[in-house]
Formats: sequence, C-alpha cells, structure tokens
Amino acid sequence: MHLRDLTGPEQLKRLTSAELAELAAEIRRVILETVATNGGHLAPNLGVVELTLALHIVFDSPRDKILWDVSHQSYVHKLLTGRLHQFHTLRQFGGIAGFTDPRESVHDHFHWGHASTSISAAVGMAKARDLAGDDYEVIAVIGDGALTGGMAYEALDHAGHDKTKLIVVLNDNSMSIAPNVGGISNYLARIRTGPSYQRVKHDVAEALRLIPFVGPQALDLVDRLKEGVKHLLVHNMFFEDLGFTYLGPVDGHNVSALVDVLRQARAYPGPTVVHVVTTKGKGVPYAEQLPDKFHGGGPFDVATGRTGPGSLTYSEVFGNVMCKLAAEDPRVCAITAAMPSGTGLSRFARQFPDRYFDVGIAEQHAVTFAAGLAKGGMRPVFAVYSTFLQRAYDQV
Repeated sequence: MHLRDLTGPEQLKRLTSAELAELAAEIRRVILETVATNGGHLAPNLGVVELTLALHIVFDSPRDKILWDVSHQSYVHKLLTGRLHQFHTLRQFGGIAGFTDPRESVHDHFHWGHASTSISAAVGMAKARDLAGDDYEVIAVIGDGALTGGMAYEALDHAGHDKTKLIVVLNDNSMSIAPNVGGISNYLARIRTGPSYQRVKHDVAEALRLIPFVGPQALDLVDRLKEGVKHLLVHNMFFEDLGFTYLGPVDGHNVSALVDVLRQARAYPGPTVVHVVTTKGKGVPYAEQLPDKFHGGGPFDVATGRTGPGSLTYSEVFGNVMCKLAAEDPRVCAITAAMPSGTGLSRFARQFPDRYFDVGIAEQHAVTFAAGLAKGGMRPVFAVYSTFLQRAYDQV
C-alpha cells in the first residue's frame, strides 16, 4: 500500500510486515523531501516511523488518545491520519502546523510545543474517561530528553499513586536536541546497555514456564522470583517503584516487536511504561550522524544535507562575547536548558567546561540555580529562548 491509498490509520491493521516496511520507507522519503524544502524537524520524525505505525496498528485513533510530547515528532502521525495531500504546506503560511493541532484533525488532541507535558495531559484525560465511565486508551509518547523536566515526574507520581490506567511510551534515543545529560539519562543508558538483564529475565521466565506449579502461592512465587532477578540486575527499577508496570527495552524500529509489547501494555489494568529504544535520524545517514544539527532547522540539500552559506547568527555573536567575558572574568558562568548549539554556547562549553552547565529541559531549575550561583559570588548567564522562559516566570 502507498501513502496515497491510505485513507485512515485503521487500514494499517491489515498490512503485512513487508507492506509496512515499504510504507515506512515511503514515509521517510516524503518527510525528508518536505523538510529539505520547507525546514522543520527531520531527525526526531525519522526516528519514530515504526513506533508511530505500531501505535496506530494497536490502538484505534481517534477514540484512543495518542498524545505526542512537544509534538514536533508528529509528522508521521499526520501522514497516517489523512494529511498527505496537505503535507507539502508544512510550516508554511496557511499550511499545516509543525506540531499537533486539533483544528487540523480529530486525531490531534492538544496544540503544544514544549517538552514534559504529555504525561500530565494523559493523566487528566484518563481521569476524565474514568469519571465518564468510558474505556478508551490514553497513550503519552514522551522522549527521554523530556524526562529531564520536572513536570513529567509530577505526573508520573500522580498516576502511579492513583494506579490510573494509561500507557507512557518512552521514546529513548539518548537525545533531546543535544545529547542528554544527568542522572536519568545515565539510568536509562544502564537499562539500554544491560543485555544481562534481558538475557537472564528471559532464561528465568522460560525455566519457570516449564515447572508444573499449581495454585496461587506458586504464582506469587513466580512473580517474586522474577522481581528478584530484576532488582538484582537493574538497581532500583525507578518506574516500578513509582507504581508503573515497566516493559522493555524494545527495538523501536521493529514493528512486530513494538506491536507485541504495546498489546501487552494495553492488557494491563494500571499505569504502564513501555521503554522503546530508537535512533534519531533513522534511515538518513547524515541525520543519524548529526542528529543535533538535523533536529530542526531550515531547508537543506536532500542528497548531501548541506545548507547554503549563511551570515553570522545572533546566537554565534552572543556565544563569542560570552567566551570573551569568561576569559576576562573567572566568575562568568553559562547555563543552558538542553540547547547548547541553539543558544550559541557550544564554543563556551568547549573552552570553559567547568563553568558551563547544561541542566536539561528544566528552565525553572535553571533560573533558581543561577540565583544560587550569583549568591555564591559567580556571574551566571542563563541563555534561553524567550518562549521557553515562560515556564520560569515564577522563578524570575
């Protein structure tokens, strides 16, 4: 099946693995050609092609609510929900938005453009569903970069405490815009790169399956044995300690594996985290090699990824001045909320690593952290886009 023949996501449920692979390749081609012409978010969308296909195979949108954190990675979702013929207008005046927009489609539920928001909205929608006596599914797709934002944990804490039925799909590509930083990033890396956990878990499950236990006490023993293995090999299963069932990690580019694990998640009665490991920029070599450069931006050459020569940007001028000031005054520090290149601080980070702080997607913390630095005698500069500083007005 070609994209032009797809009238709705329900048709995906009837496709074979080979047909889905062909469709995935076509989707990547359409996104690449459109973003090369119009600008936009390339690498994030290339990374979620198979995940988006699997979500629409397992769930029934728009009845089931799929919520995209930030939503800059919703291009595949748009193509699968009837917007192919408008897709060439992406990010153009009068065209379709670069983020989800309820005015465009019943498949879009929020118009948002900042990270760490989807789980809170999902908990609210799930509670509304329960109060209305309905039974649709609510799925929040959130990147590992967005887990550096405190709002995500407030929502996880709420849902885990209340045992609210919802699914959190953690799209783990080790990136936000730049490579992720902090303890949560390191924690997820340990899970991703811990094959011993996956291997031993599988071996124990197989061994237990072959033992002819009978009765509830035996089933309880099985569960406790599996939990023991998990806690032995992965210290402190954070999500399960919060009250979520944790599934994964699973290959985010294997549609069959994704469909299987999402169906498992759908069957659980309480809150579930599905940990999906993807490659940002998947399928386009230059986007895979430079995912931060191709996170979002202007037009470029499809064949090479090169952009035309440009003049010095405001951010580059700012970054150069910051380096000059830091060389003259050892008290000068620079802070970014996961945007070193966008704010012009990449050179500062290389020249003054001890005075450069990337706090992740945490603008509130960044402002108050800067106040603490200043109180301690330093001269901090928090470089942030004005629209993102909206999250920290109270701290200002």
